[in-house]
Amino acid sequence: MSESGLGLRFSVKIDGQDFGNWQKCDGLSVEYDVYEYKEGGENGYVHRLPGRVNYPNVRLTRPVDSGSASVSAWVASLQVRMVPSTCQISVLDPSGESVAEWTLAGVYPIRWTGPHLDVDSNQWATETLELSHNGFLAVGL
Repeated sequence: MSESGLGLRFSVKIDGQDFGNWQKCDGLSVEYDVYEYKEGGENGYVHRLPGRVNYPNVRLTRPVDSGSASVSAWVASLQVRMVPSTCQISVLDPSGESVAEWTLAGVYPIRWTGPHLDVDSNQWATETLELSHNGFLAVGL
């Protein structure tokens, strides 16, 4: 099995509902604010202390397929009442088995972009789902 082929398919489930496979996933990261404290009398170094944690939005992109309707229906259902969800993103190997996964807490959609349709273009019709979240859940501990 080729390691280079692993990043091409991502399975996405939100609250257990399967939203199919995606081809691109950006934003799986965490960053801490760092505060510097200059202690009086200590001239050899500056204390660097961790502060608040920041999670960027996760952006998922794929060609439009038969599962696209369930994504837009989920986004539309939250217009009445926004309910934070749990999202599981799994990297799939060529046989469809999960080789790595991340579970996000407090997920809600902040943007869904449908395809740009142009008959003169030879580009795939794609959709993008952008999710906000409050961090990663520990899995398998």
